[in-house]
Amino acid sequence: MLIIGLTGSIGMGKSTTSKMFRRLRVPVFDADATVHALLAPGGRAFRPVIERFPEALKDGRIDRVALGARVFGRKAELRALERIIHPLVRDEQRRFIATHARRRAPMVVLDIPLLFEGGGDAHVDAVLVVSAPNWIQARRVLARPGMTRAKFRDILSKQVPDAEKRRGADAVIQTGLGHGHAFRSLKLALDGFSRHRHEMWKHHWHRPRIRRPAGPRRRPGG
Repeated sequence: MLIIGLTGSIGMGKSTTSKMFRRLRVPVFDADATVHALLAPGGRAFRPVIERFPEALKDGRIDRVALGARVFGRKAELRALERIIHPLVRDEQRRFIATHARRRAPMVVLDIPLLFEGGGDAHVDAVLVVSAPNWIQARRVLARPGMTRAKFRDILSKQVPDAEKRRGADAVIQTGLGHGHAFRSLKLALDGFSRHRHEMWKHHWHRPRIRRPAGPRRRPGG
């Protein structure tokens, strides 16, 4: 089974590309959706998070905006949150891979925003990066509720630059040229992966080294 890592900087169109994979009937593990489920009432991260960050509890649920505000710009607090969530995300990821391996799926996708930042590119057979011009990225991100230019800059400072990600990719999907162009590019990339699946394992050992942001290294699935 070919394991494809899907990643891209904030606002580059990764969520839309994930939907395209599902349209093509390729199973997708969504790291962000997994975090949402873990933080929901009854989720495995719910109680540990509210015990560590009680101010994030609003009306019986974790308010993600309040939680984000609590850790924004506070490295120690962010690391504490990551220590709770990341191991649980990795557990879910392993279950996902094992399930689809038993079902003999030809390929699966791990949709992980911080794939390069966490070194997860070393654990997949192929890396697909979504990209778009900077001005399109900024327009998309700043249109999000609660987003500010300061937050946008802070997020970018924690991510591997887009140019570096593209350099370390096995395929790049340009999402700024319209949905149709991106979908056709994705199908071409998957056709190429399918044709060369037996070479991908050897190939991933020879990808260019990616310069990661300074600071503690994040784990795959983060």
